[in-house]
Amino acid sequence: MIPLQISEIATAVGGTIVGIEPHTITSAKAVIDSRKAQSGTFFAALPGSRVDGNDFARSAIDAGAEFVLTNLNLGLPSIVVDDVARALSKLAGYARTRMNTCTFIAITGSQGKTTTKDLAGQVLSHAGETVVPEGSLNNDLGVPLTILSCTESTKFCVIEMGARHIGDIAALVKVAQPTIGVVLVVGSAHVGEFGSREAIAQAKSEIVAELPAGASAILGTYDPYTPAMKTPAGVKRILFGAGVEADVRAADIEIRSAAAHFDLVTPRGRAPVSLKILGEHHIPNALAAAAIALEVGMGVEQIAVALSEAEISSKWRMELHEIGGRILLNDSYNANPESMAAALRSLVLLAQESGGASWAFLGKMHELGELEGQSHLDIGRLACELGVDHLVAIGTDLYFNGLGLDSSDAHAMSVHYVLTQEQALSMAWHSEEGDALLVKASRAEHLDELAEKLLAQWHEEA
Repeated sequence: MIPLQISEIATAVGGTIVGIEPHTITSAKAVIDSRKAQSGTFFAALPGSRVDGNDFARSAIDAGAEFVLTNLNLGLPSIVVDDVARALSKLAGYARTRMNTCTFIAITGSQGKTTTKDLAGQVLSHAGETVVPEGSLNNDLGVPLTILSCTESTKFCVIEMGARHIGDIAALVKVAQPTIGVVLVVGSAHVGEFGSREAIAQAKSEIVAELPAGASAILGTYDPYTPAMKTPAGVKRILFGAGVEADVRAADIEIRSAAAHFDLVTPRGRAPVSLKILGEHHIPNALAAAAIALEVGMGVEQIAVALSEAEISSKWRMELHEIGGRILLNDSYNANPESMAAALRSLVLLAQESGGASWAFLGKMHELGELEGQSHLDIGRLACELGVDHLVAIGTDLYFNGLGLDSSDAHAMSVHYVLTQEQALSMAWHSEEGDALLVKASRAEHLDELAEKLLAQWHEEA
């Protein structure tokens, strides 16, 4: 956090100081897990239905935390407020107004937010100190925590913004006040919650609608909704995508070893990029990161080199493991129809290059509403068309129920239906050297556990 007086913090959050000298200056970083409390932090004691942060306030202070942000007077050095979560947002908003030398970048979209955030952070770090949230801290807690991680020397802050309801992103934008807003794509993720893609587009467009004059809106051209989003007067529009209408685009695309190689084409020049991360679907994420970097003044060559060096730092996103001649593509963090299709394409390419069979271990995709049945069946049909050798459906028959596979066709995809991860693990025993395996489902299916078991099994065999 930037240096602030305790009295400033108390005023910003509407709190009462207990046991701290008001004129004390602190730059403590906010933590909400008492196990991360140490010198140079303060502990936000969030109340919960199962665990109450106040129960861990003493241990946080003992571990070195400077004070506790709490809704109770615990007799500890603290600032007492009515609502801890709301106080964090107020404090982040106040701190943001004091950080005029830092460029704040906000990213949203139906998929690719976390990967783009990681890529943008790594590219921007070549131009100055950059703060990027770990994992997917993209809600009303994650965004304030990210802002409060910034210091006086932070030059760029990249913020991921997610939404469950109309108005969620608008509220986050008011706290973060970004001067660069990015919308990647409007897809079908969470359509069950929002009701339609039009509603999803409305939610995502809030990141653009709230931008001030002089800001920049970076918009993908991979769906009909995003490039049509209206920008306020005085806001610069930058399009990225595959077509010639895009200001930032990829040309001469080649896929080698399931990774994309292309020429980054911009108004300021052209340079080759060779991504380390797997999947053609990461090209839009790379283009968005490039557009961000261009807006802050980085050169095209510098951006291309940084993209070519970048790796995904967040867990369970297209992680590639090779043990004993077998390949595991762990993309178990989350799933929607678009990302599922992209992962299947990468799987098939990997299997073709290794000369083995392709195995898709797929769990259910959630939050698709009325599109659930058709979306799963479409993915099953795509797997068949791509030439996936084995589709292992875990806990759902939606991928193959109605697919109409011809069992007499020797080249037809084999479908295996299992109920549990243990049964899926048993199926994996039938894979051989040179085979490629994909593990993917929505986060609620916890297929990251299956991926870890597979890796442990392969290590033991090796």
